[in-house]
Amino acid sequence: MAFSNLTSKAVLLYDEWIKDADPRLEGWPLMSSPFPTTFIIGTYIYFVTSLGPKLMENKKPFELRQIMAFYNFSVVILSLYMTYEFLMSGWATGYSFRCDIVDYSRSPTALRMVRTCWLYYFSKFIELLDTIFFVLRKKNNQVTFLHVFHHSIMPWTWWFGVKFAAGGLGTFHALLNCIVHVVMYTYYGICSLGPAYHKYLWWKKYMTTIQLVQFIMITVHIGQIYIMDDCPYQYPIFMFIIWLYGSMFLVLFLHFWYHAYTKGQRLPKTTRNGISKDQ
Repeated sequence: MAFSNLTSKAVLLYDEWIKDADPRLEGWPLMSSPFPTTFIIGTYIYFVTSLGPKLMENKKPFELRQIMAFYNFSVVILSLYMTYEFLMSGWATGYSFRCDIVDYSRSPTALRMVRTCWLYYFSKFIELLDTIFFVLRKKNNQVTFLHVFHHSIMPWTWWFGVKFAAGGLGTFHALLNCIVHVVMYTYYGICSLGPAYHKYLWWKKYMTTIQLVQFIMITVHIGQIYIMDDCPYQYPIFMFIIWLYGSMFLVLFLHFWYHAYTKGQRLPKTTRNGISKDQ
């Protein structure tokens, strides 16, 4: 009886809360509720941490070089497109880089931002293949908690971002992330072509710096909301989540930087979003 009452209250709270969702997204794929996204992420976590390694236990690693090359360069193209769309739907056409609120109108620019935000959200599902490739290649040492956490939390939190606040200052980190992904996945794509192409990767040493700058910029930009007077951004909770996420990875990445470069405990490795990725 108590469980039934609790469930009923939860349903009522959810119904009341979802009324504030952006009506422009009605009928869009995966946007009806957070449950499809949660199911996909749950399935992903189960596969990469349990089912996948068990299935591969007595099998030889898959040779996926061509598939991975196609995948990596496809992500580069997608990231370039999303970078352009984020710029043209706000960041290069009117945003101030300070208190940029969400435009809930149905103007062409506002709807363009909605489409770009949804595409960015969907791209996080595509990037789950990073971990699946690790499992199929039996690179289980790369399937760390931090890696799985990052790939899980991004699509889940972005469902709420798209559903309630598709645009405004909360999309700055997505723009930066797309730019960084162009560089990172270009590197991974060249790596996947084989040793003959590794001579073109002289710029590997700058990868760590690029990622470190990304987290600093995200943290500083989103931190502005705490010193701006009367910024009417519609969902301050999202600002806190972005600041927390950016700060957390900035600290983790600085820790990596310190041990890799300052203390010299190990050679610097290429990482993405603070997560080592060995192609």
